Amino acid sequence: MRTDRIFARLEQEPARPPNPAPGMSGTRKTLFAATLGFYAAIVAAVLNTSLLVRLDWQVMLFRPYKQWPELHAFLDYFVVLGQRGPTAVLVAAWLGWRSWRQRTPRPLLVLGASLLLLNVTVGAAKLGMGREGPHYATSMGSNEMFLTGDIFPSGHTANAVVTWGILAYLASTPRARRWLSVVAAVFALGVGTTTIYLGTHWISDVLLGWAAGLLILLALPWCEPVLARVEEHVLAYWARLRASIRFAPVGLPPVGTHPSLAGQSAGEPQPVRDAAVSGSRGTPAARLHHSSRQHAIRSERSPTTPSGSRRPYSERPATHPAPLRPK
Repeated sequence: MRTDRIFARLEQEPARPPNPAPGMSGTRKTLFAATLGFYAAIVAAVLNTSLLVRLDWQVMLFRPYKQWPELHAFLDYFVVLGQRGPTAVLVAAWLGWRSWRQRTPRPLLVLGASLLLLNVTVGAAKLGMGREGPHYATSMGSNEMFLTGDIFPSGHTANAVVTWGILAYLASTPRARRWLSVVAAVFALGVGTTTIYLGTHWISDVLLGWAAGLLILLALPWCEPVLARVEEHVLAYWARLRASIRFAPVGLPPVGTHPSLAGQSAGEPQPVRDAAVSGSRGTPAARLHHSSRQHAIRSERSPTTPSGSRRPYSERPATHPAPLRPK
């Protein structure tokens, strides 16, 4: 497909799409409550060392990365789609372009709010439960909780759900939202299973990571009023900044001065404005006289003695040649 067709397709997007989720609908509240219950059930199952923990150990001892070593090179790169730094930069670049085109900071504000919620909630859960990973397990069959680890829930999985799910949340058309939801689900499921394959997470870590990321996406409509107020402040500040730049003085010299004479000392004479006004269009009404000295008053001028007589010709004495005398 040609690039001009791609950009022509992108130009069909409205300048400022409406808010896709103005409030928490009944369906969204039901999904949020169900996901929250699933989150609590996973934590309780791990704390009680239930069958879920036994499944964790069985998959870890199976070592999938040794069963299918040909996939290892590809999945090492694929798991980067769940790392917070690269994915945040990539998605922020796309949403930044959308913000510039739509003349609104809302896409970037939604991304920032979701990443803030992700860091706070997932980070607090990781540090609070302190679970060790499969490579650092200390006791066979234990849940490895409240030690020195920080892998429960899986940060890669939760980040994949939130980062790629934001694109579907901010989609401007139902069709684009459906397609982006499928893409986000594929990336989230793929990153989660890849961490299990590589042996960096338990199955229960990935399940809790999916639930943690989905909770953040479902809770975003509750943040919309705050984001709307922040957007208004940002737009107002941007308008004031543009107005101040547009109407700022150009830096003209003060009246009575000239840039070429700016370095003169206070004691030196200042240029005098000419009072002649020209009627032609574009000619300045006052011009600068560039004389470097003041004009002396006529009475103060020193008299000058002319070198020759200035009397009229009629007042001059007649000079006739002397008559010739006979010899």
